Amino acid sequence: MADPAASPLDPPARPLRRPSLRAQIALVFGALVAVLALLLSLAFGELLRQRIQRDAGTSLHAVAGNAAHLLAAGLFDNSRLVQVLAGSPDLWARGLDAPEVIALLQRSQALRPHQVWIGVADATGIVRASSGNLLRGHDVKERPWFQAGLQDLYVGDVHPAKLLPDLLSARPPDEPQRFMDFAAPIRVGPQTVGVLGIHVGWDWARETVEGLLSPFAAQQQIALFVFDRQGQVIYAPAGQLEAFRAQGQTLPLAAVHPDADSPHHHASAVVAWKDGQNYLTAVTRLQPQNAASDLGWQIVARQPVQAAFAEARDAAALALGLGVAVALAAAGLAWFVARRLSEDLNALASAASAVEAGRPGATIPLATSNREVYRLSSSLISMTQRLLRMNEEMEAQVRRRTLELQEANQELDRQARSDPLTGLLNRRGFGAQMQFALALARRGGRPLSLIALDADHFKRINDRYGHDVGDQVLRSLARRLTARLRESDVVARMGGEEFLVLLPDTDLAMAQRIADELVHTIASEPEPEVGPITVSAGVSTLRPDAEGADTLIRRVDEALYAAKAAGRNQARTLA
Repeated sequence: MADPAASPLDPPARPLRRPSLRAQIALVFGALVAVLALLLSLAFGELLRQRIQRDAGTSLHAVAGNAAHLLAAGLFDNSRLVQVLAGSPDLWARGLDAPEVIALLQRSQALRPHQVWIGVADATGIVRASSGNLLRGHDVKERPWFQAGLQDLYVGDVHPAKLLPDLLSARPPDEPQRFMDFAAPIRVGPQTVGVLGIHVGWDWARETVEGLLSPFAAQQQIALFVFDRQGQVIYAPAGQLEAFRAQGQTLPLAAVHPDADSPHHHASAVVAWKDGQNYLTAVTRLQPQNAASDLGWQIVARQPVQAAFAEARDAAALALGLGVAVALAAAGLAWFVARRLSEDLNALASAASAVEAGRPGATIPLATSNREVYRLSSSLISMTQRLLRMNEEMEAQVRRRTLELQEANQELDRQARSDPLTGLLNRRGFGAQMQFALALARRGGRPLSLIALDADHFKRINDRYGHDVGDQVLRSLARRLTARLRESDVVARMGGEEFLVLLPDTDLAMAQRIADELVHTIASEPEPEVGPITVSAGVSTLRPDAEGADTLIRRVDEALYAAKAAGRNQARTLA
């Protein structure tokens, strides 16, 4: 019941004593900053940990990739050497056991210490000449390298020695003598007269791999392995091959991605090996430099998880420690900088935050506790409404302008790269495609051919039927070329009645057949208003040397001029 003696003009009763606003703000602000700092530090630490782990996997894969590259280069060098020597007819003119042959074998072995044996066997399998006269007179016709070498260039996988161990220097019992075989047929004219064989000691692979690893890699416990096509380990570090085979260690398939055969694949993962330990493991496939040396080897680099991720753990702990320090500093700073604020100011701040966050129905309240707060709240209300309207209008305008700009850029790019008459690529668009195709051909060692076509006597068509009919003939030629060729082929109009066709993965013989078919097809299908038309074509292919696009185009133009000079309506080739 109200006190009848109380006057309505009396001041309201003083509220119960509560913590000061300064203490409340310091507590709330400090707690928020502390939580935010901790969350950010944990998130940053986790991101940093993941980044370091990813970098560790990338670095490990780079080590495996470098080893694969060196081994592939060694296989290619040895296979190329035996192929070049066997393919030198002057060397064998005086017989397989001529003095110059024996001298050459001795010099080659002296220059390449890992070639433990170089020999020449005749077509019946009898060794006629060899380095150090080892196995001379022996019958090797049952050996795989001889049988395969009679047919073509041969590179054999690593295997234990059969005939040579007793003739070579002794080795420690834990390091059995193992070889790789390289062989090629010796032909004099059309006749195969023998086989040149080279046995390379497996020490070559060991020294190649171990020479790649720096002292830092050894400190980080990084180890390299080689597995064969069947997934069996054929090289392990520190002479531990037999120990790993005894454990049944095979290629760690958990680290191999389904696309691991791709030369650009980077596969790395944490894998449990047969010794019961977890290792960060990277696998890369050896990319052969010729078909004969494609042995299907997989190069594996591994590092104990504790060593690989030590830096990541340290970084996460450091980030967490910094987060705790920042949180404590922020809480202390909030205590010293907090000021007593009125309830209206707090309400205005909360309302402004809601409006800023875009919360539905959020507005700035009109505070009337004093003149300054009233003016502030009024100004905030007016400013907020105006800013919201301006923001909506600006966002709509930005969306419109962005869409218009994207459409304009796409149209400009299309016009800049396309021929407006035929819809094919123009000179500029073709240049970009050709540079890309050249790069792929050089990197992969794949063939790349080019065809230049020119409509015969096209000026007569324009003079007799008019340019509109001439344009229709050019569009028809463009449709025929596009319909005949593969989706991977690139067709462009270079100007006038001249077209270029880029044929990836196509050698010169196949390109000549395609050009002949195009010439025949166009000649056999008359145009409705003009009648039969013919084209002349020039064909060329990318040479193995580092020639550029201009050189290839110049050669195909020369072939085109040769076709025209020979009577037109035909294709000529210039290699």
